[in-house]
Amino acid sequence: MSKLLTKSLMLTLAGLMLGSTAARADLLDDIKKKGEVSVATEARFQPFEYVEDGKIVGYGPDMMKMVFEKYLPGVKVKQLDLPFQGILPGLGAKKFDVVITAVTVTKARTERYAFTTPIAEATTGLLKKAGDDSIKVPADIAGKPVGSQTGAAQLQVLKDFNASLGGKGVSEIKEYVGFDEAYADLAAGRIKAVAQSGANVAPLVKSKPETFEFMKETIGPKTYFGWAVRKEDDSASLLALLNKGLLELKASGKMAELQTKWIGFTYDLPDEIGEPAQ
Repeated sequence: MSKLLTKSLMLTLAGLMLGSTAARADLLDDIKKKGEVSVATEARFQPFEYVEDGKIVGYGPDMMKMVFEKYLPGVKVKQLDLPFQGILPGLGAKKFDVVITAVTVTKARTERYAFTTPIAEATTGLLKKAGDDSIKVPADIAGKPVGSQTGAAQLQVLKDFNASLGGKGVSEIKEYVGFDEAYADLAAGRIKAVAQSGANVAPLVKSKPETFEFMKETIGPKTYFGWAVRKEDDSASLLALLNKGLLELKASGKMAELQTKWIGFTYDLPDEIGEPAQ
């Protein structure tokens, strides 16, 4: 009887150890074994990620390449170009390993996803037509049609700002699949302003100063862009790898060089995002 009990106990302990090992499944180890990492990107977000000559280029792809070449040598990068509206839900459904695109870090998103150290500031402001004197301060959008991208954090900031105007809100908030459509409607006069981050509209304003103007006064709290992984134990080591790589780029000055190259100016970024205001 004693031998039987001992054998039973040993089998139980072995089962618990196997269960514990399974529970400690690690995404980074799986990526290395498979030799491939799947990355989700919205390549319509210049200067962060966009398509040029059939390739995804920009600030994000340059940093991703530097980090992966150093820390995941030999691992193939399978980069998927997807509409932004499906990127975070797809990450949660495990359709890919990581989101490497400019995702605004919000309080609601941090409840479901884990974010890297910030890669740029994402504070929302207003893009208007150049010379439009009817909008001198953000509150002047009252009574006017405005827009932003469906699913974007900037859209929610616009809605919150509009609510703060009380009974003198905008006439319409138009939602677009992509920001490029919003810019086209703004240029055509169909809307009067677009809620977007300064970094994203910098190349547009620089290339078309006669058409667009970005207002200096912002409409939301200071926010940041980051890359995202699932908020699960098996993704923790992948997040640590990304953070290590990005912080090294920051410390070496490479990140600032890429900001200057793609955005046109640099940011004084914290090492950690902290608790988002919204």
